[in-house]
Amino acid sequence: MKIAIVEDDINMRKSLEIAMSDFEEFEIKTFKNAKDALKSIDDSFELVITDINMPGMDGIEFIKTLNGRFEVIIMTGNATLQRAIESIHLGVKDFLLKPFDVETLVHAIKREGEVQKVKKNLPKKETISTHNGFLGTSESLQSILKIANKAAKTDASILLLGQSGVGKEVFANHIHENSTRAKKPFIAINMAAIPDNLIESELFGFEKGAFTDASEAKIGQFELANGGTLFLDEIGEMPYAVQAKILRALQEKEVRRLGSSKSIKIDIRIISATNANLAEKIQNGEFREDLYYRLNTIPLNIPPLKDRQDEILQIADKILEQNCKKYGFDLKTFSKEAQEHLLAYTWPGNIRELISVVERAVILSDSHEITPEALFLESRGLKKSKDIKSMEKDLIQEVLKSEDGDVEKASEILGMSTIHLTKKIQIYGI
Repeated sequence: MKIAIVEDDINMRKSLEIAMSDFEEFEIKTFKNAKDALKSIDDSFELVITDINMPGMDGIEFIKTLNGRFEVIIMTGNATLQRAIESIHLGVKDFLLKPFDVETLVHAIKREGEVQKVKKNLPKKETISTHNGFLGTSESLQSILKIANKAAKTDASILLLGQSGVGKEVFANHIHENSTRAKKPFIAINMAAIPDNLIESELFGFEKGAFTDASEAKIGQFELANGGTLFLDEIGEMPYAVQAKILRALQEKEVRRLGSSKSIKIDIRIISATNANLAEKIQNGEFREDLYYRLNTIPLNIPPLKDRQDEILQIADKILEQNCKKYGFDLKTFSKEAQEHLLAYTWPGNIRELISVVERAVILSDSHEITPEALFLESRGLKKSKDIKSMEKDLIQEVLKSEDGDVEKASEILGMSTIHLTKKIQIYGI
């Protein structure tokens, strides 16, 4: 397996080179920055492993530039965890929290290799849609849905707030389907996924000859959504120069294609979404205050998955069933321990991360029961909880080790009789 590792820290990079050289099945090529990697990575590579915080082009921009050509594993510290979560939005399936040992990295690589083998044999027609509705129910979700259903009946602009992966597009779809515009188009566009120099032509379209590569006219997203709903996701990433043109389009209810002198009337409903702090961006001069108020007629704050605990297993079970059908497996189930891990994890990537984790677990599980090992959540920061017996066993082992196995001295330190300690040693198999 040919792997590219992109890491700007020379000590980390060299350590990975030395550690990975012990594994003959891996062909490793390291790069000190993303720009150097982009010059050399070709289709012979099967996997990219990259850091997030790097000078010049950071990991997120690097992943955007790769544009889905390769599977990617992210390496990140706690300070950049939120950026790693952003990468999930771009299709990254795995991330490892630093520091990690080489065995954890090797395990992640081998998992990815197994997943790639299964996916290569998957019939093209078998796909799963995760945007056709809500996969679970909880009290907090129902309270938000009540507001959303009321707002849907109006033409008011709605701003969906919440962390990446909470299901903002699902909400936008739900609002559209329950509005008077339901039979008209629903057009979704991710502002963060479009290069800055292309956003204006993507939104408003262009005429033939408007610029060098404009060999034919193109209809913009505003025109395509005419009569229906335009969903602008990640509006916090919108270039400042484009914001004025969007504001004008909303106020005048018309757009003008690039290279045209003719305005086109539009009738659309705007739903926008962001996980950014727009108030802070306004204060920093990065987002127009007048556009913010235009988009924020009805704000809906969608709670993160960790605050919707009732939904975690409901969503996991439905995704499990869908993926078993998708990959042609008999129906699998989660073990009790796996369910506990799913509930104990904080899901910083929210529903999108849960969907990704369950899909990979379905592929990697060799039995009909999915275990915690198949979920692979420890590398993402899941803290293993220990019961009292496990903690007691660890304590006894530590004290015995410090006293070179002397039971009498250990019993004094632990405050228990020698007979009692001897029984504990037998019970725990120390």
